[in-house]
Amino acid sequence: MGHRNVATLVIGATGTTGRRVTTGLVARGRRVKAASRTAIPVAGTPAVHFDWNEPATWDGALDGIDRAYLVPPIGSFDPAAAMLPFLRRARASGMRRAVLLSSSAIPAGGPAVGRVHEALPGLFEEWAVLRPSWFMQNFAGSAPHARSIREDGAILTAAGQGRIGFVDAEDIAAVAVRALTDEQAPNADLILTGPQALTYDEVAATITEVTGRPVEHRHLTFDRLRDRWAAEIPPEFATMLADMDRDIAAGAEDRTSDTVERITGRPAGTLRAFVEREVGRAG
Repeated sequence: MGHRNVATLVIGATGTTGRRVTTGLVARGRRVKAASRTAIPVAGTPAVHFDWNEPATWDGALDGIDRAYLVPPIGSFDPAAAMLPFLRRARASGMRRAVLLSSSAIPAGGPAVGRVHEALPGLFEEWAVLRPSWFMQNFAGSAPHARSIREDGAILTAAGQGRIGFVDAEDIAAVAVRALTDEQAPNADLILTGPQALTYDEVAATITEVTGRPVEHRHLTFDRLRDRWAAEIPPEFATMLADMDRDIAAGAEDRTSDTVERITGRPAGTLRAFVEREVGRAG
C-alpha cells in the first residue's frame, strides 16, 4: 500500500502547529485529514470533526489513515485518559506511525502528556515525540504576552533572568512533517529549540529594536504572577503556569539543540527573524 492513497491524520489541525503541519504535508503532495473540534478545512484538506473527549468521533477520524500528528487535548491535566484508549484503537485500525507534540519541560513518564510519551514506543513501531521549548508565537497574535505587549508595552513573567531556547512554530511543523513523511521515523524524543537561549529581558529588547515600540520585561514574584493568571483561568492552571516560570528562573529551559537543522536541513529561525515577520511595527 503506497503512502499516496492513505492519508495522514492531523489532530488539532486548526492550531498553531497543526495548521502549519497540514500545510507542509499538502505541499509535499500528501493526503491529509484535518481533524479538529470545529472541523474547519485547512489548506484545501477534507476536514473531520474530532474531539478527544468524544470517542464517537474517533472512528471517523481513523478511517483511511496510516499515521497521525497528535496534539494533546488543550488544558487537560490527564491527557492520557483520552489519548491512550484512542491510540490503542488507532493501532488496531492499522495506524503505523505516531508523532506526538509534547514539551521540553515534560520528560517521558512525567506529568500530563509525559505518560502518553512513555507509552508511545510500545504502541507503534514508528514514532517520534517532539519536545519544543517555548513558542516564539507567544509574542504574536492573541497570545497573552502579545496582548500585554500591545496594551502595556510589557512582558510580565516570574522567570527572572532564566534563559529559554524559544522556537518558531514553523520549525516545529517542519520537523513534524519530516517525522511523518521520512522513510525512516525518528523513533526518538526530539528536543526542539531556536538557535539561542534568551532571557525575557533580551526578548523585550529585540522586540523594541525591531518594532521601534518600547517593550520592557516586568519581573513579577511567583505569587503576583499566579494571582494575575488566576483572574483569567482556574487556580490550578494559574499555579502550574507560575511554577513553569519558577523552573525557567532556576535554569530548566537554558539549552539549545541542533535538532531542527539536523532533521530539516536548515537552521532554526531566530527570534529577530520571527519578530520581523510576525510582530507588528509601530506606526
